[in-house]
Amino acid sequence: MIRVFNHWLTWRSVAGILFDFSFLIVSLFISLMWINSGLPINVTQVLTFAVIFGIVMLAINAFLGLYQRVAGRTSAETRARAVLSLYLAIPVAYGLYALLPISTVNRDLIQLSAMSAAFGMLVTRVGASHNTATKMLRRRIMVFGTGQHALAVKQALDRSDPSAQIIGFFPGSNEDQPQVSPNLILSRDNSLTDTARNLNIDEIVVALSERRGGAMPLRELLDCKLQGVRVLDLASHFEQTLGQIRLDSLYAGWLIFGDGFGQGMIRTVVKRLFDIVCASILIILALPVMFVVAILIALEDGFPLLYRQERVGLNGRLFNVIKFRSMRRDAEKDGKPIWAQAKDNRVTRLGQIIRKLRVDELPQLFSVLKGDMSLVGPRPERPFFVDQLTKEIPFYAVRHSVKPGVTGWAQVRYHYGATVEDSAEKLQYDLYYVKNHSLFLDIVVLFETVGVVLTGKGAH
Repeated sequence: MIRVFNHWLTWRSVAGILFDFSFLIVSLFISLMWINSGLPINVTQVLTFAVIFGIVMLAINAFLGLYQRVAGRTSAETRARAVLSLYLAIPVAYGLYALLPISTVNRDLIQLSAMSAAFGMLVTRVGASHNTATKMLRRRIMVFGTGQHALAVKQALDRSDPSAQIIGFFPGSNEDQPQVSPNLILSRDNSLTDTARNLNIDEIVVALSERRGGAMPLRELLDCKLQGVRVLDLASHFEQTLGQIRLDSLYAGWLIFGDGFGQGMIRTVVKRLFDIVCASILIILALPVMFVVAILIALEDGFPLLYRQERVGLNGRLFNVIKFRSMRRDAEKDGKPIWAQAKDNRVTRLGQIIRKLRVDELPQLFSVLKGDMSLVGPRPERPFFVDQLTKEIPFYAVRHSVKPGVTGWAQVRYHYGATVEDSAEKLQYDLYYVKNHSLFLDIVVLFETVGVVLTGKGAH
């Protein structure tokens, strides 16, 4: 794993992004040199076009999730995304031709070269998405433990990190009921340090189910670290691998003494400026859509067009969230708050559409300008549910240390939460965001939000 502006990415993802970017630029130059036939070529113009086109292609691929490893995605689904990426690249390329001062003689050459390079890059991207990691990028991992926690580590790595290769599970002294395959359990004939050295281990994940009674050999783990082996506890492992802070491996000391959870004046100012600029642009672009939606709501179910509801914001302060009304006017006629459910019969026909496309969230952009919300942050909840969840879920109040968001890391990583259990799952992603939030992570979330909107994933 590699940390980029506080956000953890796999080496495979980083290598794929760098390869795609360099592939486009190099291919463009090679194609032009090959078909040049003595025609004049302005190197500066070509390089400028190649860099801009490469950045745009990376953005398109990121929007479509081509740099994510999604469990269960088939090769056909990846190819369909690649085809869509190519279709989006064509108008982008032509738009760049119109903006850049490229000579008429070079125009056809650049068009042909750019499309050839994009096609070649997407072919390699499809292949790379479903191939196993090369030996050079693989990490040899030993899991210290054989119980339920160790099994959870294996499942997480299988689902999210193809570059991780679990060499085996080293049993703890107090673990009597292994949950992992016996074929992967290593012998205790040698010490933990000797086993790690003999197997050329790169990383050890401590996943003991029982740590009392001398089960944690601190001296041996320190020796492994001094020999260059990376040692991670369970909380740090899940943070880096799944982009979440698991509640079942979390303790207060890890939150207090670990890194992250830094707010700071600079970060606050940068985030606020980013919110104001982006929200203003999005409001201008979305005004025609909001106007049409308002008319359709009035025609289907009358007034009011907007839905105002009290939510809990930064530091527990209450504010009114504003959304387009997607439910019947008597959705909570008895006054008791009710969780939104899948296929909720209170949702109108138009409401089903605007919820699926997330259009009902657009009025929240005005709350962003006002300062009650941010573009990216934890989803704001109602006071009734916050009181309930704070009592039942540990560390739930930590999510209120940042402004709530129109979209967020939890929203793009987990489906719509409709139970206490769902809220606990989403809290694990919210804690990751609170700990590691940065402008880079906000941009990543906005990119992934586009993919969620296009696929309708998680809409209720």
